[in-house]
Amino acid sequence: MAEKALKKATLQLKGMSCASCAQTIEKALNKANGVKKAQVNFAAEKAYVEFDPGIINEGKLADVVRSTGYDVKEEREKITLKIGGMTCASCASTVEKALNKAEGVFSASVNIASEKGTVEYDPQVLSREDFKKIVATTGYEVVGFEGDETITSQVEEDDDLKKVREAKKRMWGAWAFTIPIILWMIPEMIYGVAWPNRTIYDLGMIILAIPPLFFFGRKTFVTAYKAVSHGGANMDVLIAIGTGAAFVTGPAVFFTPIANYAGVAAMIMAFHLTGRYIEETAKGRASQAIKKLLELGAKTATIIVDGEEKEIPIEEVKPGDIMLVRPGEKIPTDGEIVEGKTSVDESMATGESMPVEKTVGDEVIGATVNQNGLIKVKATKVGKDTFLSQVIKMVEEAQGTKVPIQEFADRITGIFVPTVLIIAALTFILWLVFPDAFRSVGIWANSFLPWVNPTLGTITLAIFATIAVLVIACPCALGLATPTALMVGSGLGAENGVLIRKGEAIQTMKEVHTIVFDKTGTITKGQPEVTDLSPANGFSEEELLQLAASVEAGSEHPLGVAIVEGAKARGLALKDIEDFGAVTGKGVKAKIEGKEVLVGSRRLMEEAGIKTAGMEKEMQRLEEEAKTAMLVATEGKLVGIVAVADALKEDSVAAIKELRELGLETAMITGDNERTAKAIAKEVGIDHVVAEVLPDGKVDEIMRLQDRFGIIAMVGDGINDAPALTQANVGIAIGTGTDIAIESSDITLVRGDLSAVVTAVKLSRATFRKIKQNLFWAFIYNTVAIPVAILGLLHPVIAEVAMATSSISVVTNANLLRRVNIKPNYVKE
Repeated sequence: MAEKALKKATLQLKGMSCASCAQTIEKALNKANGVKKAQVNFAAEKAYVEFDPGIINEGKLADVVRSTGYDVKEEREKITLKIGGMTCASCASTVEKALNKAEGVFSASVNIASEKGTVEYDPQVLSREDFKKIVATTGYEVVGFEGDETITSQVEEDDDLKKVREAKKRMWGAWAFTIPIILWMIPEMIYGVAWPNRTIYDLGMIILAIPPLFFFGRKTFVTAYKAVSHGGANMDVLIAIGTGAAFVTGPAVFFTPIANYAGVAAMIMAFHLTGRYIEETAKGRASQAIKKLLELGAKTATIIVDGEEKEIPIEEVKPGDIMLVRPGEKIPTDGEIVEGKTSVDESMATGESMPVEKTVGDEVIGATVNQNGLIKVKATKVGKDTFLSQVIKMVEEAQGTKVPIQEFADRITGIFVPTVLIIAALTFILWLVFPDAFRSVGIWANSFLPWVNPTLGTITLAIFATIAVLVIACPCALGLATPTALMVGSGLGAENGVLIRKGEAIQTMKEVHTIVFDKTGTITKGQPEVTDLSPANGFSEEELLQLAASVEAGSEHPLGVAIVEGAKARGLALKDIEDFGAVTGKGVKAKIEGKEVLVGSRRLMEEAGIKTAGMEKEMQRLEEEAKTAMLVATEGKLVGIVAVADALKEDSVAAIKELRELGLETAMITGDNERTAKAIAKEVGIDHVVAEVLPDGKVDEIMRLQDRFGIIAMVGDGINDAPALTQANVGIAIGTGTDIAIESSDITLVRGDLSAVVTAVKLSRATFRKIKQNLFWAFIYNTVAIPVAILGLLHPVIAEVAMATSSISVVTNANLLRRVNIKPNYVKE
């Protein structure tokens, strides 16, 4: 194990009670593959580990500790670095490797398209200054951190515009000298005449090539030098060597019998800078989603201070401030309406075009538009805590993650440039060693490729082929294939109320066999109401409902709340209760005037020894109507049945139908009894039903479904269903109001209707399709282009055009994702 590859980590341990515990952990760590040395200090409760990061990482080390029955206290934070100086995928790979090797880094991902790095790290080990130093050792620099006041939307926008402007200036500057070179070359290429004579022609090519290469193309050479001086190699190294070698043939023509490629060097640089300009513009389009989101925020707010209106910058708004919002104005920040009613255009948050009615007590989202009423809003969230800030953060984090299919491309990108340099060197040597073999290929191709001239000298042909190899090879197409599609896809999702938190969810969604829905609040509205009262002999409806509501007043369950509201609506007074208790998954019980009252399922009654056969027929009738029937009993005998129904969401049936048309099977998981569950499933069109599941049994049921069907996605509440969402291969959480930072989810839906699930499926599939297309063509391009260049069949200028085109086409293809319809078919625009 090479010393230079080793990395050190310090783990904070939990659960040790003696020195034997420390010995157990130390032995387990030392046995782990990739660990060179591990020492555990019982007194400090720390493990000091030296390991090979190529084999094992901090996360796996923590798993080793947990396998011994102890735990690791991990303090993790995420930070997003804005990295300057990167020009290609190899640059991103170099920076990413350096960050991942640093002690205290759990994971790091660098996105060349957004020019940002997302790092999960231990704040006790690393600081911001450390990140600057780590990146600096690779030859690049950290120009800012996400969340800094200096990185505002305007600075971001200006920075991108500045890059495009500079790229455009360099491009046209290079062409100003390259166009005369091309015009001057035409007589020589067509008629073989170097006008006015060979000496002046050769000098002219050299002089005209100097500005495109060393003035307008200077950044390429500088970046290449930085990469090489820090022990790396990137795309600019290939271009610098290729154009440099071509330019050297200019002066060399006066001393050796070779062709003058100085003019060709200028042409290569001009096309390279053109490619950079178009790529920069296209990358700007790919990242426009975050810019659009940043632009949505209000700049000022009108607050009420001592009865007076006062306009202040949005940064000065504090929680508790009362904001006045007139019709047509943006709501400045997240809050709650305290006066007035209106309709709000929430399309920026949910993608839903229909305005939403709002009144006193309702939540409103900052940056949405107040349409027709004058309202007063109490600010509840400001700054980084607002809905809009959370969305921007989640989109940026998604863009900082990776899709599993990208890993292979990343491995290739990491060694691509050194490999191409070796191939180029071998090409030059092989042409000198086997000139006749290569020349015969040129003679064959001469009839249909006008730029192939097998009559040139061997050294000239060797240089020709070598330069072509250097400039045709393109790691950028491979490096940009996934990040650009992920950027466009995550941004498009945010515009439509679908927030992708992890890139790997996009690939996993493609393989999902079954989508599992929690019933309450997902398929149904989560607002049940009393529909039927069936009293037993000797009891009235009023007595039945009063007893049930009095007991349920102690419960927070939605069904209990519905019964209490039903009693209040009928004007019934609730009785005082004692010894209230909830029986998980079965019901509730309490004492009223000293008598025990039970409200719940058959199981609750059976356990209490109460016979339910007399009302079984009525129970079955209600359950077959998709109603939840709850038995009520007191003093050992039945009082009757209270039936509650939770209405289906308006689009549940249509959404489930479209999901099935997309080739997915559906399942519903619920605490309801099997008859009620099957009735609801039949009404909606669900394929599989898992009924009578206790709250803590959902994880086990998801595991059983995974054993039965394979890859599973789960749609549910981000709080109550968090363990099940985590267990599912893809967790899809429905956000509640302005709270969308749901850690247990891979995808978060801003709005609660099921059309967002359909959108998430369509978006994931479309994004992954673009990623696959990009990677396929990038692989094909390099697989075909390099051998053709080795054989001397590609003119270096054509090679450069092809290389630039491959990168541009990948980014352009990613941007075409915006044209894909990801809306459900039943939703009419």
